[in-house]
Amino acid sequence: MSYFVDVLYETDPNGLPTEADFERWLKLAMTGRRLRAEVCIRIVTEDESRELNHTWRGKDASTNVLSFPFEAPPGIPTDLIGDLAICADVVAREAQEQNKPLLHHWAHMVIHGLLHLIGFDHINDTDAEEMEALEINLLAQLGISNPYLSA
Repeated sequence: MSYFVDVLYETDPNGLPTEADFERWLKLAMTGRRLRAEVCIRIVTEDESRELNHTWRGKDASTNVLSFPFEAPPGIPTDLIGDLAICADVVAREAQEQNKPLLHHWAHMVIHGLLHLIGFDHINDTDAEEMEALEINLLAQLGISNPYLSA
């Protein structure tokens, strides 16, 4: 198994998860799903998050995490599964509003984004239930309680 995370900080990295945290979450999310995976995680400002969300989703607001799956051209082998853009300020604000430990919310957002990169979604109720159950299970392995329960 081979997992690699490249983290790009467009904000102050102080107080944010470490690369080791991101790598641990990647390994957890991919174990049993991918033998090898590479992802780029870009920690963005609210302005960049808003711009990306507007450009790619048609929503004029910043958001916690955006996932950009990578699909290699036929015949080109790669471990790259895609990119995540995570807005540190939105994640921090949500954690505070939801009374969750900040690192726990980061773990949830990263795992949520990674699952999107490998094809999970929550567009319909059945898919949402499957994705949420998987997230709950993965987070429990980190000692993190169900993020979908009201605090």
